[in-house]
Parts: sequence; structure tokens; C-alpha cells
Amino acid sequence: MSPLIWTNWSGRLEASPLEVARPRTEGDVADIVRRATDSKIRCVGAGHSHAPLVVTDGIVLDVSALDGVLEVDSQRREAIVGGGARISALGNPLREAGLALKNQGDIDRQAIAGAVATGTHGTGPSLQNLSASVAGARIVLADGSTIDCDREREPDLFEVARLSLGAVGVVTRLRLSLRDRYKLEEKMWFEDLDAVLDRIDELCAATRHFEFFWLPGKPRAACKSLEETDADPRIPLEAEGSRLAWSYDVLANERNDKHSEMEYSVPAEHGPDCLRALRSLIASDFPDLAWPLEFRTLAADDVWLSSAYRRPTVTISVHQGVDFDDEALFRACEEIFLGYQGRPHWGKVHYLGGKQLAEIHERWSDWWRVRDHYDPSRRFVNAYLEGLAGP
Repeated sequence: MSPLIWTNWSGRLEASPLEVARPRTEGDVADIVRRATDSKIRCVGAGHSHAPLVVTDGIVLDVSALDGVLEVDSQRREAIVGGGARISALGNPLREAGLALKNQGDIDRQAIAGAVATGTHGTGPSLQNLSASVAGARIVLADGSTIDCDREREPDLFEVARLSLGAVGVVTRLRLSLRDRYKLEEKMWFEDLDAVLDRIDELCAATRHFEFFWLPGKPRAACKSLEETDADPRIPLEAEGSRLAWSYDVLANERNDKHSEMEYSVPAEHGPDCLRALRSLIASDFPDLAWPLEFRTLAADDVWLSSAYRRPTVTISVHQGVDFDDEALFRACEEIFLGYQGRPHWGKVHYLGGKQLAEIHERWSDWWRVRDHYDPSRRFVNAYLEGLAGP
């Protein structure tokens, strides 16, 4: 019998688990956790992470069936959703209830629990990441019990659950803080990169969302802004660059080319200089790089392991095709990011260990203390996370 193989979205990461379990209900999750007492358990939704968070020789627990918008409270602007729900499946039912996610990334294939667990975000200087919108969570713990947490009930567990790396239990439901539904109009244009960097504050303040892509070796950046509008949607949706529709239809884009990715967050005031330093590095050492760099903004939050914890942030992503060796490129870029007080995106490639992570995340030891309290035998911690656990 050939071994069981699990791979992530890009095919770059793979594992040979004992089992890929596919629970249909919360009760199924609890049963699996109770019986698998001798195995590590790692959860997977869409497998969209570039970091080896799911990789295990134990049990891969696929939460895809735990989906749907389960409850909506329009007065409180909240909804309870299944942890395995794809972000792409939330837009329509929330809109029908008059609500929407406050923001989301530029792809929507991830499971919501996985996106929250890694601090996934979109762009906008007044907009926080998805983790900051979590108002409560339901988790199956290491002993198979089920617990609800929020700021009042099990508040320390709640702080870990808001950005958990999948390491404290199985998140079966999330209660999300939302906003009234809204439409966005998209505009795209090319502009000289230096001009963009020189007036980045003006560009970011001009609309609700702004970002740009820069292709190495090119003088211009591809800029994109999104602004709220009351105009009627254009149906069918037009090509990217001229869309006007409900938020979830405009924020999401097709990103089908397989790639690996490193992303770091730096204090907002360092963003332009960090990008300039990366440009110089790539020109001198990696002139053949054919994948773009992406520049986005992110508002400060209070999530313990957030890359935007207590500071307005710029995020810069470096990409490489999945068939290319990316380590030399990413390690060189990481040195620059760290020189600008960078923090890595949890769902993407980085090379930091626990000591370095403890230095850049002031709540690092608190996060591990609470995590270990609820899972003392570290059943939800794989070898990769053990390597990050720190001194």
C-alpha cells in the first residue's frame, strides 16, 4: 500500500500522516481528538499556508465540512460561522443579512479558521486583520471537551484563539464582528515607483484601500485603489481594474499561479525605505526575479501574535515561482526586513527561531503559557511549532 500523502495548495509542502480525518460535525471532532491520544493533530482548511503549519506524521484533521453561516445577529453586527467555511462562501449570505466582513485579503479560498489562525489581512491604513474581528470562538480542546471563549469567558484562551496557529485545539466556530454591507469601486493605474513611494501617505489616505505591485527591474508600479460607493454594481463583473460591486466580489482576485511567498510587516514609517532596500538587493543579487513585490497597509491591533500588534503597519510580500529555489532570495530579503523591525506573516515563509520571535513579539511567552495550559502535552503542536517554541 502506498503511503498517505498530504500536500498544500502550492504542492511545495507535503506530509505523510497516519490519517486524514474529515469530521462532519463538532461531535465527530471531539471523537477524533479523544481516540487519537497518541498522535499529534493538525487542522487544515484550504491548505493555503506557505509555512509548514499542517505538516505532521500524526493526524491531519480536515475541517472543510464545518462550514456555513450558522447564526446572524444583525443588531450586534455579528455572525457565527463554521471554522471550515471558505471566505468565498461568506459574502452572499452575509450580504443577504445586510452585513459584510470589515475587510479581507485579495484571495478568498482560505478557510476562515485558517485565515484567522495566521493573521491574514487585506489592505487599508484604517483596517485591521481578520483576527482582530474575532469576537468569540468555540474550540475542541485536547481532552475532547468543547469550550466557548470570548473577552468575558476564558479571556486568556480567547487571546490565543484569535491568532492560534492551530496550536490550542480545533476551532469549530468563530463569532465575527462585522459591518453593514458595502460596495467598492476599483481603479488601477501605473505610476513611477519612486513617485509612489514619495507620496505613499497621500495615496493611502485618499481611498479606503490602496496597494501596489512592483515587478523587479521595471520603473513603474501597478497601483490599485478601492473606494466605497453607493453606485449600482456593474453586472456582470468587468475585468479586474474596473470593477464596481459588493465588497467581497471586488476584494477577491484570481491568484492561480503556484508560488511560494515571504511577507513581513514593518512599522508604517519604514515601509518606503524597506521597499527601496529590497529593490537594491534584487537588482544586485537577484536580477532574474520575475515575480512582483506587493505593498499593503494594515492598522494596529491588540492581538497577541499579530504582525500589527500595537503599531500601524506596512506589509511587503516577496514571491517566487514554486518550481524555483527560493531560499537564498528569501533569506536575503529577511535580513532587510529584520533591519526595519519586521515581523513575519505566520502563514508564509520565514526562518526565525523562538528566541528571535520572543524578541519581536512582546506577548510571545504569554501566548505559549496559555497555550500550554490548555494543551499541556502539546497534542496540537507539530515539529515545526516545537522549533518555534523558544528558549
